[in-house]
Amino acid sequence: MIPVFDGHNDFLLRLMRDPANRDKIWNPGTGQGHMDLPRMRAGGFAGGFFAIYIPSPAAHDDAEYEAIMDAPPYDLPLPELIGADAAQPVAMAMAGHLLWLERTGELSICRSVADIRDAMAAGRIAAIMHMEGAEAIGEDLDALHVWHAAGLRSLGPVWSRPTVFGHGVPFRFPGDPDTGDGLTEAGKRLVRECNQLKIMIDLSHLNEKGFDDIAAISDAPLVATHSNAHAVTRSTRNLTDRQLRVIRDSDGMVGLNYATIFLREDGRKSTFAGWDPVLRHLDHLLGILGEDRLGLGSDFDGATMPAGIGDVRGQQALLEALAAHGFGEALVRKIAHENWLALLQRTWGG
Repeated sequence: MIPVFDGHNDFLLRLMRDPANRDKIWNPGTGQGHMDLPRMRAGGFAGGFFAIYIPSPAAHDDAEYEAIMDAPPYDLPLPELIGADAAQPVAMAMAGHLLWLERTGELSICRSVADIRDAMAAGRIAAIMHMEGAEAIGEDLDALHVWHAAGLRSLGPVWSRPTVFGHGVPFRFPGDPDTGDGLTEAGKRLVRECNQLKIMIDLSHLNEKGFDDIAAISDAPLVATHSNAHAVTRSTRNLTDRQLRVIRDSDGMVGLNYATIFLREDGRKSTFAGWDPVLRHLDHLLGILGEDRLGLGSDFDGATMPAGIGDVRGQQALLEALAAHGFGEALVRKIAHENWLALLQRTWGG
């Protein structure tokens, strides 16, 4: 199997929602959701970005969301801002689950590319502590340094809601990412501080003006861990060709999001058979980014998957589909894991 290093998963959210059963969820696994240790092993999952994410209070139940997002057009309102006081206990609980995973001996929290390579060589899952939305950090940025000391090495300033640092895009189809104001002054300070600490900045979920502000301020490669091509699927969450060129010119990277809602040209949430939507996005991204700036960013345990992938075991089927599409073995390996490791080396340094 070709090892896969993945740009985004929400496995910690699953553990937080059922902490009493986390042993069973992790290993041997319950067969629910998209990930557990046996299925990671079966799918060649070598590691990736494990997201700490603060859920918003639900405006609809799951069935209502499913119906709305499977019948475009739709335009869901942005959730309210969540303050640091409310977010920090939730973020701490999720970080605690990640540290528990490390204590099982089957996973390592990695702070350098050398750590990732060592974990992969030893057969442990190589995990990067990532924040999807910076709600757990206050405007004084003191908590950023606490989280960095705890192992945080990747951060997205927003999820799809506002923070004190900037503005996320709403879930809207059709739509584009130009949906509001740019970074706040606190957001600009956050970017500079992340650069100083060598914390990777994730552009996924950020609106276009915020994207441009980070591009103007940051001295690091620009990265979207789990985003697709707006030219193929006109979702607010996808990147325009201009944004892709900005990422390319920074020597950055994009991880392909497997979520059906960002892959299907019609914007629907329902799953689909076959590989055509996936391949259309990959071809488009590859044509702009080039072979060294494209990877995978699954969104496992946070989205509906194409039928051909299903769960983490389906990643090898995806790689086989890339090979059948004409991607050579060297390119498949780059997309599977080599480009992520090279990007992190450029971002984190030695």
